[in-house]
Amino acid sequence: MHIYRYCEHTIFWQNLSPDGGDRPDGELGAVIDEHFGSFDAFAKQLTTATATVQGSGWGVLAWEPLGRRLVVEQVYDHHGNVGMNTTPLLVFDAWEQAYYLQYRNVRPDYVEKLWDLINWTDVIARFEAVRGA
Repeated sequence: MHIYRYCEHTIFWQNLSPDGGDRPDGELGAVIDEHFGSFDAFAKQLTTATATVQGSGWGVLAWEPLGRRLVVEQVYDHHGNVGMNTTPLLVFDAWEQAYYLQYRNVRPDYVEKLWDLINWTDVIARFEAVRGA
């Protein structure tokens, strides 16, 4: 398995919690507002990136260290991706095996449900680790 795909799948499962949802508060919430304008604007961007990835892939909230900012990335497949010099914080899996049995080919419905399952404790810990590095 390609290392980037392994990394994304590992983070995806750690980003989920049955007690998830809501919005992050504290520093991560403030930085999301600063870099995206609002949480809703960020959520729309990540939802769109995930729902529209061609074929299989991920929508990713990542930390870009050079600009010291959060970015949303659309990562497709796992063969042709070049290292993006970012650190994934929150990963939405858009591979068919993640959603097809329950959502068939209606990926946007699956992506909307993911917002109720985000383990913000995990995402915040990842954010604090890269921010302090």
